[in-house]
Amino acid sequence: MLLSEKISILVFVSLVLTVYASAAWFGIESLTRQLKRDASPLSRRYCLLRRAVYGLAGLGFLCFAYGYLIEPYWVEVTHVRIETTKLPKAVRPIRIAHISDLHSDPSSRLEERLPELIANEHPDLIVFSGDTVNSPQALETARRCLTRLAAIAPTFVVRGNWDVWFWSQLDLFGGTGVRELNGEAVNLRVGDSEIWLAGAPVEDSGKIRDALEALPPDAFSVFLYHYPGEIETVAQRKVDLYCAGHTHGGQVALPFYGALVTLSRFGKKFEAGLYRVDETWLYVNRGIGMEGGPAPRVRFWARPEVTVIDVVGSK
Repeated sequence: MLLSEKISILVFVSLVLTVYASAAWFGIESLTRQLKRDASPLSRRYCLLRRAVYGLAGLGFLCFAYGYLIEPYWVEVTHVRIETTKLPKAVRPIRIAHISDLHSDPSSRLEERLPELIANEHPDLIVFSGDTVNSPQALETARRCLTRLAAIAPTFVVRGNWDVWFWSQLDLFGGTGVRELNGEAVNLRVGDSEIWLAGAPVEDSGKIRDALEALPPDAFSVFLYHYPGEIETVAQRKVDLYCAGHTHGGQVALPFYGALVTLSRFGKKFEAGLYRVDETWLYVNRGIGMEGGPAPRVRFWARPEVTVIDVVGSK
C-alpha cells in the first residue's frame, strides 16, 4: 500500500471516529443534563454544532447501510468503444464482455444474475481478469457462474493474486468450459475478423513475457492480467487492449475524490475505467465482488461492474 493511500485511510478513519465520538459525547452530555434537571439555556452555536454532528452521524449510518445492503447488488454495465486500424472498417465490431474480481463467498451475491446480464449484451467473447473466490467453500458458487458464462461465448480467464497466493492448489476452472491463460496466446476468429488474446497469472514475469512475445505485432491483440501495473511493459509491446482489475475502483470511494485505496503500485493513476498509454488501451474493471478476509463486505461509490467493449475497425 502506498504512503498516500495510508494517509487517505488515516484521514478518513480519523474524521469518521471524530464524528461518532462527538455524537456520543453530545448524547452523554444531553442525558446528564436531563438527569440533573438542568434547564439552563444552551448557546445557539452549541445547538447548531450538535445538530450538525448528529446529522453527519446519521448520514454516515445511512451510507454504511447503503454500502452493505444496496450497492454490492447493483451492477453497472459500462459500454466502451475503441477503434483500431488493425481491423477493417467494413467488418462488424467485436464485442468483449470484461469482468473481474468475482471474490465469491459461499452464499451467492451476483453470481446467479451475472450470466443472464452478460448474455443480454450478446458478447463475442468473455474475459475474466482474476480473483475468483474468498474461500474454498465458495468454489461451487464461482464454478457454477463460470460454467454458465462459458455457455454464452468463449470465455478466457487468468489467476489474480488471491487465486495465486491462497488457492493455487484449488481446481478453480476445471470442467467449467472456460480456458485459463497461463503464459500463452491464442488466435480467435470472430466473424470475419482475427484477434489474438494472451494472458498470464500475477507476479510471474516469465509467463508475462512468454504471453506478450507470442502476440503478432500486426494483429489486433488483447492482454488479460489481474493487475494494471504491467501497463508500461504492455504498451512497449504495442498491445491494443489490456484488460485488468484488482483495484475494485477502491471498493469504498468518495465523491469528487474517488478510490481511497487501490493496492496498485500506481495508486490512483489507474484506479478504474478506460485509459490510453501510447498505443495501448487499458481498461481497469471495478470487479463484481468484495475483498475477502477481515475486510468489510461493503461497496460505496464503486458499483460492481460489467464492461462491454466494442472494438471497431477503422482500416
